[in-house]
Amino acid sequence: MNSFKIIVAGCGSMANTWLDYAIKREDAEIVGLVDVYLETAEKMAEQRNLKVPVFTDLSEAIEATNANLVFDITIPAAHKKIVTTALQAGCHVFGEKPMAESLEDAQAVLEVANQTENKYAVMQNRRYLQQIRAFRDLLSAGTIGTVGSLHADFFIGAHFGGFRDLMDHPLILDMAIHTFDQARFISGADPVSVYCHEYNPPGSWYKGNASAICIFEMSNGAVFSYNGSWCAEGMNTSWEADWRVTGSKGTACWDGQHNPKYEVIESEQEATFINSMRKGEVNSDWTGQEGHWGCLDEMFAALKEERLAETDCHDNIESMKMVFGAIESAKTQKKIIL
Repeated sequence: MNSFKIIVAGCGSMANTWLDYAIKREDAEIVGLVDVYLETAEKMAEQRNLKVPVFTDLSEAIEATNANLVFDITIPAAHKKIVTTALQAGCHVFGEKPMAESLEDAQAVLEVANQTENKYAVMQNRRYLQQIRAFRDLLSAGTIGTVGSLHADFFIGAHFGGFRDLMDHPLILDMAIHTFDQARFISGADPVSVYCHEYNPPGSWYKGNASAICIFEMSNGAVFSYNGSWCAEGMNTSWEADWRVTGSKGTACWDGQHNPKYEVIESEQEATFINSMRKGEVNSDWTGQEGHWGCLDEMFAALKEERLAETDCHDNIESMKMVFGAIESAKTQKKIIL
């Protein structure tokens, strides 16, 4: 595919990031805006000086504009319908996470992608950061030996308002997927099982459980633990979480803000009660764009090269299994096999 005719579905504030990116591409053209509220789409068109038609129905928009790509920036509850409609109408889809509000719906969307042979890639912008790329490369190089455990702490006091405040599982469904996906990215492993305790602490402004502790067994034998809260006031971690990874030869840490650091055993010295360590810090030689734009670069490159994107739905379904497995475990108070 050499040129892209894009419909943007969902005209909330997040759409601006996607529009900023698409407008800068010489091979892309915004051909229509879709929102359940027509006035919202009209306002977006006016604000961005886009001389394009606006719609409330995606099927009608695709037919009228001959679009070949849909940006799904709707709320999570709408993702299944939007993505399925676009794929069945012959369009590729780039969409915000999560794939759907249930694993069954996510698997149904994946099946439609298989049936239509159209591509559906999911926004996992937190993979596209120089420091996490450096962290992944450090681990894959075997610097700290064989990885035995990964630990992520995430504590943010986020006052969003809107739909997140009313979700049943705001942390796990809307935010923890980022950290779960990062764990898969840096470890190169997929989930095998999960045990999760979910809760809503005193002072929370969320209707649903805004805090959780999860333990995942991974396909490479490592254990990944997640300890997070979206209603933690003060002493916040970064949005990328605070990471510690232990290996057979040492430990690597990344605070989500600075270069990853590591300590490994001085191999030439005899073992002692507390071994002497060699310390190091790593930089990334990755030169791609960061955040949303980096992920969008990869999505567009994959379409041009006729391959699956790094965050294609066939990969992202594994991160979705972590999300919904954790929710099921919290509900049943049992370990869930994924």
